[in-house]
Amino acid sequence: MGKLKICRLFLILVLSYLSDRANGRVNFKAIDAKLKQLNKPAVKTIQSEDGDIIDCVDIYKQPAFDNPALKNHVIQMKPNFDYKEETPSTKSMLSKLVVSQTWQSSGSCPEGTVPIRRIRREDLLRADSIDGFGRKPQEIISKSSTTNQKGSRFPFFSRTKRVVPTRTNESAAFIVTLGSNFIGAKGDINVWNPRLSSPTQEFTTAQIWVKSSPAQVFESLESGWAANSSIYSGCFDHNCDGFVQTNSQIALGAAIRQMSRQLGAQYHITIGIYKDPKTNNWWLKYGRNTPIGYWPATLFSSLQFSSTLVEWGGRVYSSNVKKPHDHTQAQMGSGQFASASYGKACFIRNIAIVDFSMALKYPPWVGAGADEMNCYSAFNDKKTNIFYFGGPGRNPNCP
Repeated sequence: MGKLKICRLFLILVLSYLSDRANGRVNFKAIDAKLKQLNKPAVKTIQSEDGDIIDCVDIYKQPAFDNPALKNHVIQMKPNFDYKEETPSTKSMLSKLVVSQTWQSSGSCPEGTVPIRRIRREDLLRADSIDGFGRKPQEIISKSSTTNQKGSRFPFFSRTKRVVPTRTNESAAFIVTLGSNFIGAKGDINVWNPRLSSPTQEFTTAQIWVKSSPAQVFESLESGWAANSSIYSGCFDHNCDGFVQTNSQIALGAAIRQMSRQLGAQYHITIGIYKDPKTNNWWLKYGRNTPIGYWPATLFSSLQFSSTLVEWGGRVYSSNVKKPHDHTQAQMGSGQFASASYGKACFIRNIAIVDFSMALKYPPWVGAGADEMNCYSAFNDKKTNIFYFGGPGRNPNCP
């Protein structure tokens, strides 16, 4: 069987960053010890047609409980909220909701277990370091003086010259809202399978970010799809010590079955991140209001109260972005610029936030922008409230 193209569901918790690499030599003893730590004993094992192995792990033995902060934690089996949503304004353009994952055609996990994608030796060998496996690339930050203009990080703010931190190993195209206290966010994220220049050294995402602050030091929760899930630093899926999964049907990090095609069928996943008003845990919901699990409130400081910034959009993580020459050809979204619009460009629709009114609604204020407008662009269609983003990376205007 040929290798299937894979686009994966993921989540991220960003609290701190880790970075180290051992001498460049392969220590198989250390790798096998790490695999034993990562992969928990399975009640049942499922071999997926795409090559993944899904372990059905006892809910009380999942990796979350390796975190000392969750000692004696009592699992919250379902959220204490059901936020009502305003009527979506995008009925004229319909994409199909994707709920299924590839592994589900090969079996299912019994109640009382959670499906976890098994980590294998080759996965660890692709990581920068054993301890750094399952983590986003550490952000490389430099300071630069900039005047807000087309292509700057926040081009919709006042035109003032200032020194701002620049993340030199990632490029983003986004729509953002801030200036309030948010306790939830959602969106329908169009699913594609963008091309990467170096699948083992870079990856690209389409996602929602819920942050406690726009500053350089922040707490962040993120979820969406990723075209490559082999390298990280921040933390992803069950490599995030602390995400408590309660759902027995969705495997984080596993492949999404359907993907969109140019001028063909369009598919999306619905992602929601919501704070439980009673427990302060942050819940992840997928598809038609299906809870997957939650990040316990004890993991946070500022996010225990609310989020101050929400972003929707895409990112490319590579050491070859924001360079005057030899820019990566890694694609964002569908690989088309935002101007290509519906059926060609990647989009996020039905964008919504929850504030203390306790209702899902379109943000009262949004602004769109991109780090490298000639490489990856962003456009918010105010008539339909559909946000388009993406791009090819290197091209004649992005050398």
